[in-house]
Amino acid sequence: MSFNKKGYLVIKEAIPKELAIFVYNYFLVKRQVSKTMFDEKYIAPFETIMGLPNGDEQVPGAYAHYGDIAMDTLMLRVQPIMEKKTKMKLIPTYSYARIYQKGSELKRHKDRFSCEVSTTMNLGGDNWSIFIEPSGKENKKGKKITLNPGDMLVYKGSELEHWREPFDGDECCQVFLHYNNAETPGSEKNMFD
Repeated sequence: MSFNKKGYLVIKEAIPKELAIFVYNYFLVKRQVSKTMFDEKYIAPFETIMGLPNGDEQVPGAYAHYGDIAMDTLMLRVQPIMEKKTKMKLIPTYSYARIYQKGSELKRHKDRFSCEVSTTMNLGGDNWSIFIEPSGKENKKGKKITLNPGDMLVYKGSELEHWREPFDGDECCQVFLHYNNAETPGSEKNMFD
């Protein structure tokens, strides 16, 4: 069944596992640098450079970074793979990475316009399944998908509910890569969000 009919697809080994682990380790180091800069008040505001050491409103406590250069580079690297699999011309909008920790939870939600075609990619740490409701109907049980480092789930982020149940591992690093379908009105003005 095609991406357009199903609403999601899993791409195994979208990037080599070694690259996923490299990016995971990079992000772990960046989290520590961010925490040190925040705790020692080296610069302010540093959020745009180093990320949010204490998380965001959606997942408090999970280090997060919008538009990290390495993650944006990854977004551009997997774009041709996604275009081939989805049979769509895509416009990159933004990346958002997090290091989740024990107890983190991602509540059921749909995303904004910039997340029309989204992916979550496992970069490393303990596995943590994501749930997606491919029927588009709210409050259904959903489909559980577990990804290994380098695997990614591609889904219609602004149409389908998706979530993660409370995390029982130590930490898990995921990056969300978001795109618009080039044929969607308004998408041409939304490149890099």
